[in-house]
Amino acid sequence: MASLGNKAALLALIGIAGSFSALDAQAGATVNIGPDQSVSIGFGMRTSYTSATHGAPDGSHSSDFNLDSARIYLGGSLNQQIKGMFSTEWDGDKVRVLDAAGQFAFSPELNVWAGRLLSPSDRANMAGPYYSLGGGYWAGVASRYGYNGGIFRGRDDGAVVWGNLLDGKLGYSFGAFEGHTPGIGSLTQNQAKAAGIKASDSLMYAGRLQYDFWDAEPGYYGTGNYLGAKDILAIGFAARGQKDGVLLPSAVGNYRSWNVDFLLEKRLAGAGAVSLEAAWYDYDTDDIIKSEQGKAWLVGAGYIVNSLQPFVRYQKFSADTGIDTRQGDVGVNYILSGYNAQLAALYSRTKVTNAPDQSKFAVTLQLQY
Repeated sequence: MASLGNKAALLALIGIAGSFSALDAQAGATVNIGPDQSVSIGFGMRTSYTSATHGAPDGSHSSDFNLDSARIYLGGSLNQQIKGMFSTEWDGDKVRVLDAAGQFAFSPELNVWAGRLLSPSDRANMAGPYYSLGGGYWAGVASRYGYNGGIFRGRDDGAVVWGNLLDGKLGYSFGAFEGHTPGIGSLTQNQAKAAGIKASDSLMYAGRLQYDFWDAEPGYYGTGNYLGAKDILAIGFAARGQKDGVLLPSAVGNYRSWNVDFLLEKRLAGAGAVSLEAAWYDYDTDDIIKSEQGKAWLVGAGYIVNSLQPFVRYQKFSADTGIDTRQGDVGVNYILSGYNAQLAALYSRTKVTNAPDQSKFAVTLQLQY
């Protein structure tokens, strides 16, 4: 029979999203079909209205409604150790496979996932558009993994080993993936082969370590902000690399990147909770695609009280072409039901070297069921 509520949300979370924290798991329904056997389903959506400078065909302000995201979450459990997830995403034209992975949970300290999923990376990418401060795909300036990486929305085909040690406070993940990131301007391996480009077939290796000094954050995926539900003081380090991971008709080179990220959230007695975040990035394409090679950083702050969460954020990417991209965000979230229901208003200003500044105002609705 169908089982709803906290138990269903937790089972859906394990089976669907893989191991977000129990905080504000998306709602859903779980059908129990036997001892420790179940099938779960849920869905989420983000829609927005945006007014942007220079966005109209004649160069004036644009006014647009848009379905930013629409996802279906499916999960299954054969027993306590063998599970699986399958999810889809609307790409603006058609529905595509987002995640499809088998999950083997030997213990909280040792898990193995294989299929299509996010490879280990920074907190912003692991949290994604539904679980970040301010939500959406804001991470495309400094955090470029999900913005321009992988097969679709930062996903890649491969396998990862992960776990939580020291009472859940030390998280590790390490995996091997196909790589050959097409989003940075590189050819895929098949495209390079068809073009007669000589390159090795090496895997991309990616890993992440994170330590939580206060409350623990169990699981593989992360959350960008806990909305006042936890006290967090965490530092994370992620790195990835691939031999011959950058493929162009004119050159072949290695791909490397690493980052350090920091999150502090503290509940204040009777006065809500404050959060501070920061991250540093270094991207290296072997001097082949300099527009995606360089250094980046971001900082952000939020404060939640009485269901309102004003926030600010600033990020910068300095490419080795000499072109800088800067973006500042100011916004407020209205928290209706955790990450299951939010309404946000956001003003952003983006500055790119030798290009007109662009400003936009957006109102976004997020729902998960």
